[in-house]
Formats: sequence, C-alpha cells, structure tokens
Amino acid sequence: MSAEMEIDFLASSTRALADPQLRRNFRRAMDGLMAKRAAMFPDPAEWTRLRALGAAIRAKNLLKLPELLERLEKNLTKNGITVHWASTTAQASQKVLELLEARGAKAVVKGKSMVSEEMGLNHFLEAHGIESLESDLGEYIIQLDGEMPSHIIMPAIHKNKDQIARTFSQKIKDAKYTEEVDELTAMARAVLRQKFLDADAGLSGVNFAVADTGTLCLVENEGNGRMSTHVPPLHIALMGLEKVVERMEEVAPLYSLLTRSATGQAISTYFNLISGPRGGGEQDGPREVHLVILDNGRSRIYQDEELRATLACIRCGACMNHCPVYTRIGGHAYEAVYPGPIGSILTPQVAGVGLRHELPHASSLCGACAEVCPVAIPITHLLIRLRREASHRLSGSTVLGAGEARSKLEDLVWSVWGWVLGHPAAYRFSSWCATRFWRLLPANAPVLKAWTLSRNKPRAAGRSLQERARGRGLPHV
Repeated sequence: MSAEMEIDFLASSTRALADPQLRRNFRRAMDGLMAKRAAMFPDPAEWTRLRALGAAIRAKNLLKLPELLERLEKNLTKNGITVHWASTTAQASQKVLELLEARGAKAVVKGKSMVSEEMGLNHFLEAHGIESLESDLGEYIIQLDGEMPSHIIMPAIHKNKDQIARTFSQKIKDAKYTEEVDELTAMARAVLRQKFLDADAGLSGVNFAVADTGTLCLVENEGNGRMSTHVPPLHIALMGLEKVVERMEEVAPLYSLLTRSATGQAISTYFNLISGPRGGGEQDGPREVHLVILDNGRSRIYQDEELRATLACIRCGACMNHCPVYTRIGGHAYEAVYPGPIGSILTPQVAGVGLRHELPHASSLCGACAEVCPVAIPITHLLIRLRREASHRLSGSTVLGAGEARSKLEDLVWSVWGWVLGHPAAYRFSSWCATRFWRLLPANAPVLKAWTLSRNKPRAAGRSLQERARGRGLPHV
C-alpha cells in the first residue's frame, strides 16, 4: 500500500460488506479451506504435538536470530550466494534494481513473494523500465487487474472463474472468453512459458533459510517458482530476516504444518532447495544467486519479548481462513499487504500503530485465529496489547507510533464517567436522566453512530435498579 494513498478501513470494509458477490466468493472458498485443513489434522493429539514442536522451533530460532543470521550469511557466501542487507523497502528495491541494471536486465519473471509485495517491487521496476511479470497463477491474475493480493497463500481468492474469464479475455492478446478452468490455465501457461525463456532474471521469495547449510527453501504447487529460479541466468531471492531456521531437520515439521494448514495438503507439489548457483559441468540453474534480506521494522519488533511472537509466523494463512472478520470483508478491505489477523498485528507494528490503529480493533477476539495457528502465536493477546499501545505508550515500549491514536475526547468522557461513578448523587441523577430521556436521543447521534451502524439503539430500563429495590421495600445499598 502506497504511503501516499489515503487509508480508511471503515470505508473499505463497509464497501466490502455491501458486495454480495465478494462475500459469496469468500464464503465458498473459506468453507473449502477450513474443511481441507481439518481433514489434515484428524488426530487432536498429533496436532497438539506437532504444533508444540513447530512453536518451540520458531521460538528457539527467534531467540538465536542475530547469531543465526550471521551463520546464514557465512554459509550462503561459502556456497556462492551473495547476501545483501536492507533496512527499508526502499533500500531493498534499490538493491534489486542495481543488480538488474548491472547485468542489463530488461525483463524479470517472479515467483510468489510477499516480501516483494511489501516492497512494491513490480511498480518500482516498471518505473525504471524493467518488465516484472508474476508467474504464480493467482499473482498473474491480480497483476492483470492491477490489484494487491487478497490472501497470503491464494492472492486471487476473492475472484470466481467468471471474473477471471472476463479478465483473461480483456487483458490477454487474442484470448477467447471461456469459463473452463483448464482452458484458462492453458492461456496463462502459454504466456508465461515464453516469458521464462526470454527473462533476463528471476525473482523469488523464501519460505525457510537454513543457517547451518546455507540453503534457501521454497514451497510451491505450480512449478513456476522453479522456472523463475532455474531458467534465467540471474536469480534474486527476497526474504524477511525472520525466515531463518537453524538446522535442516527443523524444516520438516514446519513444512508439514505449513502445507497442511495453508491448503490442506499433506505435502506441496514442489519443494525447492537452493544451495548455490550453477556449478561447473552442470547443465541448468542460474549463473548467479543473490539473497536480499529485508528488515523493515522487524528488528524493532524483535526487541519486545512479547511482540516478538509476531515474527514466528510461517505465512500459512490459516488465521485468515478461520477469521469471521476476514471471511466477510476479504483482504483488500485491510488496505495492507498482510491482511487478516496476522496483518492486524504485523501491519501496525511496521507502519506504526498510530497510523493503523484501526486494525487491532478489526477483530471479534473470538480466538479462532490463535486456535488454528500452527506455531501457536497468541494473536488475540497481541491484538489487545496493540490496542493499548495505540492510545497509551507503555513503559519501555518500542512500538512505532505508540500513543499517537489517543483521543482527548475519549479521555474526557472516561474522566467524567469516573467522576460520576465516584459520586453517588451524580450517579443517581445520571441514572434517573438515562431512564427518562434515552428515547429522545436520535439513533444517528454522533455518540451512538458507530454503534447503530450495525446494531439497534440501546434501550434503557424504565427504572434504575435502586428505584426497583426501593419499590420493593428493600434497604438502600
């Protein structure tokens, strides 16, 4: 999301709720994803053990993160992979541009990468005369429509096949209109196959980076990621600094949790292990491999021992699939790269909780997200923490923008409320007024508007509890 764009979650979520087609698309998709995930974890005891193992691995790796990142760089360099560090998305985008321009690259094919979305990389490269084409089918669809991903795992989940058919017929040269899924996939494949051959460079994300072996792990289902990393002569991988794990043995349980939680698969179609560029005598693979490691606020999040759990996320999207808010408004309503429950704790910490203070409140706190999180991130607990941080900077807080969303009017209201509760006569008088005059308050009054947008106007009782007690001859309390 561009910093220049006005962000209004209330308006965007209201528009989403008013779109019946969007709600139908999400309801159908989410029902299927929840059922598939449940089928992958039929044994509660096995789920509990595997989840505990995954959570322990991520917690241990985060605890040792600075050391593991140094070890990762050392072993990647030993394997022939060049490592670049970027504090901000602007620095990361500039580094990618420098690598491409130094090699005269004019066309790039991209595997799926949420970090590249975080960087706004496609628009950045296009502004510098470099074509950047998404090769993941979902990413390709939304790129044609000029949209952001609506989901971490399934970027085009908000669209049905009719909408995709219209997009392809309008945006792909000489494409006919068809709603047959196989034909639509073939259309995209025909475009992408030639692009893989013509591309000067390939870009990808990273699911796990193994410190001890200097290996980059990529999880995918389509094979386009492998084409992006192996066919072009230059491969540039992008990752957030939290993606490192210590040992290869730790990847297996995390991989199992990821695929089963994300798409309800026991294992994905492809699992790529990249340990270096093409060696002497090898017939395929890139001649150069570079890794750009992005911070973008992660080191600040890391400093807080409680909020550090945010970085344990393995990007499975299960929290979104089970969230009653996300499933009704979709990802675009959040106006952020990372939507849903995980986005509601990550985005405010990256962009500033003062700027995105509405996101921690975009939750019913039902706990469904925390229950299905495969690495046991206490999402609801962190949402509550960020709600407090938005209006009150806590002692020792490192949260960006803490306290900036504090409302003087709200402070005044609570001060008056506290004073009334502390003075019995004032409390009795206010109760008497509320029971007699509440009907005179219009439903669209500013003090009630936020409530009555989706609820009936509150109704006060005809008499207060104390009046009822006195009417029954009970002693005054």
